[in-house]
Amino acid sequence: MNPHVERVDTETLDWLIQSGIPQDAETVERYRKAKYGWLGARTYPYAEYHTLRLVTDWCVWLFAFDDAFCESDRRAAEIARALPQLIAALDDLEFGQKVDDVFAMSLLDIKGRIAAYGDGDQLDRWRAVTKDYLFAQVWEAANRDDEVVPPLDDYIFMRRRTGAMLTVFALIDVATGLPLTPAEWRHPAVRAVTESANDVVVWDNDLISYAKESGEGNSRNNLVSVLVRHRGHSRQEAMDRIGEMRNRAIGDMVEIRPALEALGSEAVAAYLRGLEFWISGSVDYSLTSSRYWDVGRRSGVHPGGAGRHA
Repeated sequence: MNPHVERVDTETLDWLIQSGIPQDAETVERYRKAKYGWLGARTYPYAEYHTLRLVTDWCVWLFAFDDAFCESDRRAAEIARALPQLIAALDDLEFGQKVDDVFAMSLLDIKGRIAAYGDGDQLDRWRAVTKDYLFAQVWEAANRDDEVVPPLDDYIFMRRRTGAMLTVFALIDVATGLPLTPAEWRHPAVRAVTESANDVVVWDNDLISYAKESGEGNSRNNLVSVLVRHRGHSRQEAMDRIGEMRNRAIGDMVEIRPALEALGSEAVAAYLRGLEFWISGSVDYSLTSSRYWDVGRRSGVHPGGAGRHA
């Protein structure tokens, strides 16, 4: 647990309120109860105060965007029309320039801090994967619009983008203070371990969030629903299958480790530890957060598969 957790939890919520994203007191209280600072503190326990604030603010931005655009009845076309200001904030605008959209304005603030704490390569990596995340939300919304449960291969491919994990993984070496070189970031072993870690976290999240999403429009964009629809599994069989898939992905990470160690890079070693902290920290946070747990208790749906396999 990062020692700055209490301070950052309070300040991140203040930052979100000041951004103008929450529209009412009920939403603010819901975010206060969720204690998003504990997610940042568990997944970046090594970060200094200023980088912990950065990564936690970014996580809460993602949760807020998810609530407003992805866990809502917004159609794909509406999300697509929101993209120009967001992409402009990522690519063209500088901090201090006028932006009407509150999400774009806060995105611009995040970008400015990444530029201040990291280097140009780190900023470019984050911008690229964030754009992938944003465009992937249009695909996800199209599934909701047309009541489509996507096929398994499509879902696995797109979930690596809709889950936003690459955007938080891209900030690991900003938080460690040990930047990966462009060659290290593109190295096949680094790419492979990143993909496996991404799969583990988003599949864990699908198990844990199934209670929250069950019965809602976005339940179609969940690996449990995909396996039930396209593989004929019961809900419990699907959860068991996901547990087997995530365990294989963990095994792949273990097999890749010698190739990473052979690089002899302190930055790569720190990045790998950062991926491991994300896997364990996201489960620890999710199983204690009101964002998931209160919903599960109210609905009577329990993320039992996640408990066994995490």
